[in-house]
Amino acid sequence: MSEKKTILVVEDDQDILSTLKIFLESEDYHTLTAENGFEAMKLMETHSLPNLILLDMKMPVMDGWQFAIEFISKHDHLCPIVVMTAAADAEQRAKDISAIGWVAKPFKLDELLKTIKRFEKQPNAT
Repeated sequence: MSEKKTILVVEDDQDILSTLKIFLESEDYHTLTAENGFEAMKLMETHSLPNLILLDMKMPVMDGWQFAIEFISKHDHLCPIVVMTAAADAEQRAKDISAIGWVAKPFKLDELLKTIKRFEKQPNAT
């Protein structure tokens, strides 16, 4: 039996955050959640790198751009990031932070799962 893959969801909307946590866990993922980039960076101090990060861009405290800059400076590109945004230019926002993909809000959960399956990396060696 393989080890569960971990997904970090960084999202300030509580409804989206809790829905994603429930959904991802029902799909057999270990799910970490943070309401902003600062919380996410703190989580990374006490957890190993996730297999994938789902990142909202517009959040209070530390937005997605700030998080991506800090995360990549500390961890390089060891963990793929997928941007979740309602912005019309979702693809450009993903490129701006060197994300490997994006999903436009609102999204269907099966669409998100296809994106996750396409971009999740192999189990961490950490």
